[in-house]
Amino acid sequence: MLKRLSLMALLGIATVGVPCQLAAKSVKVASLRQGVSAKVVTRQVAQQNVTIEFYSPSIVRIVKCDANQGASVQKKSYSVVLKPRQTKDIQIEENGEIVNIKSSLFSVELNQQTGEIRFLSKDGKLLLTDTKTRLEARKDEANKGKYRIEQVFRLADDEAIYGLGQLRDVHMNQRGRHNIELWNHNTYIAIPYFTSEKGYGLYWDNAGKTYFNDVVASKGHGGQPSRTSFTSEVGTCADYYFMYKDGTQDGVIASIRELTGQATMFPKWAMGFWQCRERYKTSDELAGVLDKYRELKIPTDAIVQDWQYWGCDSNWNAMKFQNPYYINKVGDPAFAKYLPTDMKQMKAQGEPRLKSPEEMVKYVHKNNAHLMISIWANFGPWTEQYRELKKMNALLPFETWPQNSGVMPYDVFNPKARDLYWKYLTHLYQMGFDAWWTDSSEPDHFEKPGDENYQTFDGSWLGVKNAFPLLHNKSIYEHQRAMKGNEKRSLQMTRSATFGIQHYGTICWSGDVSASWNEMKNQIPSGLNFSLCGIPFWNTDLGGFFYWDFEQNAKNPALQELQTRWMQWGTFMPMMRNHCSSPMVSELYAFGKQGDWAYDAMIKTIKLRYRLLPYIYSTAGDCVQNSGSMMRALVMDYAADKKASRLNDEYLFGRNILVKPVTDPLYTWKDKDKKGHTIYPDVRKAAAPVNVYLPKGNKWYDFWSNALYEGGQDIQRLCPIDIMPVFIKAGTILPFGPEVQYSSEKPWDELEIRVYPGADGTFTLYEDEGDNYNYEKGKFSEIKFAWNEAGRTLTIAPRKGSYKGMLQRRQFHIVLVGANSGAGDQPMQATKSVEYDGKAVEIQL
Repeated sequence: MLKRLSLMALLGIATVGVPCQLAAKSVKVASLRQGVSAKVVTRQVAQQNVTIEFYSPSIVRIVKCDANQGASVQKKSYSVVLKPRQTKDIQIEENGEIVNIKSSLFSVELNQQTGEIRFLSKDGKLLLTDTKTRLEARKDEANKGKYRIEQVFRLADDEAIYGLGQLRDVHMNQRGRHNIELWNHNTYIAIPYFTSEKGYGLYWDNAGKTYFNDVVASKGHGGQPSRTSFTSEVGTCADYYFMYKDGTQDGVIASIRELTGQATMFPKWAMGFWQCRERYKTSDELAGVLDKYRELKIPTDAIVQDWQYWGCDSNWNAMKFQNPYYINKVGDPAFAKYLPTDMKQMKAQGEPRLKSPEEMVKYVHKNNAHLMISIWANFGPWTEQYRELKKMNALLPFETWPQNSGVMPYDVFNPKARDLYWKYLTHLYQMGFDAWWTDSSEPDHFEKPGDENYQTFDGSWLGVKNAFPLLHNKSIYEHQRAMKGNEKRSLQMTRSATFGIQHYGTICWSGDVSASWNEMKNQIPSGLNFSLCGIPFWNTDLGGFFYWDFEQNAKNPALQELQTRWMQWGTFMPMMRNHCSSPMVSELYAFGKQGDWAYDAMIKTIKLRYRLLPYIYSTAGDCVQNSGSMMRALVMDYAADKKASRLNDEYLFGRNILVKPVTDPLYTWKDKDKKGHTIYPDVRKAAAPVNVYLPKGNKWYDFWSNALYEGGQDIQRLCPIDIMPVFIKAGTILPFGPEVQYSSEKPWDELEIRVYPGADGTFTLYEDEGDNYNYEKGKFSEIKFAWNEAGRTLTIAPRKGSYKGMLQRRQFHIVLVGANSGAGDQPMQATKSVEYDGKAVEIQL
């Protein structure tokens, strides 16, 4: 039995066999795996078999199943890619009822009498207690042989925990939350994972509908201890992973990436500014927006073709251009049926300048931009995909968007259906589109009684749905990477996610949120908790998607203030993408012209984004090479500062820049008719204060003024319309790039290197070829900068690595930031300039 267990478990992420017929306490230590030194301990406690297995020194898996269930339980994990590896340092000791399994980083204690499991740091501090598992056999035919599973933990009463995905609310700390449904839908990404300020993480590996509950002990709780639980409606066994490395969130996230896959590198151009709208209705309209941006010198790198390029709803997601306006077939009876309803009364555009989608793609590329296209997880009844999927019984008979049109999602759990999806997508890939907008990846579902019992390829919808976005995006990523001659990095922007999606070229956006100040407040902790789940790439529709509360009018002053503040926040997101729903238009020139307060402030923040590209791209490189994070909730760096670690409206962008988005109107108000009004005659001259907390343990520079503050205090920062509070940690080395219109316009042969003194610090400048996978073969370079405060010296280390097209020589303009150096987004006067050819340089400042 144990030999069979070892071989099955060695198979890793696919289907894992868990032993379920062992005599009580009959096993001392599981046999060594063939060729692997991982050890497995299994005990029967009451009517459950408990299996404890270290996958690495920082990751342990716990599985509990019904001892009467049969020879083995088949358990599929969609998120886990790690296979148990060599762990020679695992020690197993037995002392009476207690079995202790130790790695070099932490230990697990199983009480064979009570079934309680305790997780302890290597110095013996209690981290978490598993108190109870309940397996309730399902009675329904759709889930025959499965269980409703409840897993209960005990946390310290004053312990803060984070995670659970993107819940679209203001909560940062998830303690005291009740009956949180973890079930993906538009604007809500459910991930059954939490992480503690103690520096551990716990992933509940179940893809079905799950509920999170937390009850914190209090005087009014009847003396009962704290109780934290996951309850899944369908499963074969309780299955979770506990992760602990060094007591830090960086250590936990490194373990997540080890368990579920490392993040992948996005193209450098994707770090620039994106223009998007629902929707550009013709190729000429899309090209005209790009023309206007270039004419006005608004920097941009990407523009997006949204839905209905395929035509009407019956032809939904055909993955080809059949809307006659895109293929110069307006007036052709053969294509008239494809016209979307809202285009039937459009005034004929005359002879288009771009007569085919191929011309549109080439035009965008010729104008130094990139193009993302919308693709969905469902198909209309006129499409070839629909017909083929129906033949293979791979359509989900659910009511989805658009309603009442016969559109159905595909069964992503069927591998042949996933292959078919790429077969039809290949046409757009070969046309030259640069990125995929994988919309409605939950998928959209207007739920009706009985839907949850539908049997997918992998079991009931109730038991697998939350894995849908992972399989959908993973399949596109893997199919594109398998294309012969493929050199472009696969990039998907998706509306839903699952644990581990960072491994498949995917960035998540927060869905179709409303344009409002309250919504903006919700988005910040949602993005931070999502990022704490180990997924580094996330963004929102800048300004929101639905503009119902502002007359759909870009000239509404109240909307202009909201849009400006959301755009400023977007500078410090992993992706900066402007978007809106029809009939609103959100091109920046719709908000005004040069000299207008809103327009000027928005252009200023986009230009700052481009000046920060060396920092942003290096931060992305840190995510990929070192399991770093782009949006760092303050618990990551300031867990000991209880005020900072629980804040829901500040974070670090990368490891050095503290940002506080402005989330309240300061200069406008809105009347009952949704019309906006300015409070001051000239908004450009107004300067109201915003409270900012500066975390303990560092000194902080005001980015805009260089004023220096001690940490551990609240300050009032005046925020005119063109300034959002941004602070730089003392000891920061911040690279500034050139002012450009698109990311590759100028090489980084002359970079401004800002040194913010007051503490020692380092920064690593990461560079690679920008849009291929050669970085996975080591084709990238790193230049480490180190500031020594005592010696007032900046050391530039020898360059490590190389890649095709790498700059062999360059200039670094070193700025020692201070009262007379200049500040903010404007170029600073260099303290010293140095030539750098890859050899070490030391500069005294």
